[in-house]
Amino acid sequence: MLNLYVAPSSASSRKARKWLVDHGIEFKERNISRIPLNADEIKQILRLTENGSEDIISTRSNAFQKLHVDLDNLTVSQLIDLMVKHPDLIRRPLIFNDEQLQVGFSEEDIRSFLPRSVREASLKQLMDRIS
Repeated sequence: MLNLYVAPSSASSRKARKWLVDHGIEFKERNISRIPLNADEIKQILRLTENGSEDIISTRSNAFQKLHVDLDNLTVSQLIDLMVKHPDLIRRPLIFNDEQLQVGFSEEDIRSFLPRSVREASLKQLMDRIS
């Protein structure tokens, strides 16, 4: 099952939700501002990242700027505790399943969540138009 973690004020979250609905992809949605992630959920997401916390922490957010922390000096457990206590540090939307994670909305990247058969059919249609 696909998970969509959003913030209601986020335009990217709204775009991701609309794209998933428009393409008939089932997903579970969660507002992580209202229902924050616990440490185990953050660990699960971190396992899916390519660059660890760098991929999911918004260093440009107001929440991060107010904390005045140096992420490089934190242990992993301190970093996770920080994200649990300050959920606004986490970039949104987070779109993920058991195998992959997309942070933010990119129409090109979100296509990877389409079933392979749908992606192949779309590619075939495109190639037929070009020929």
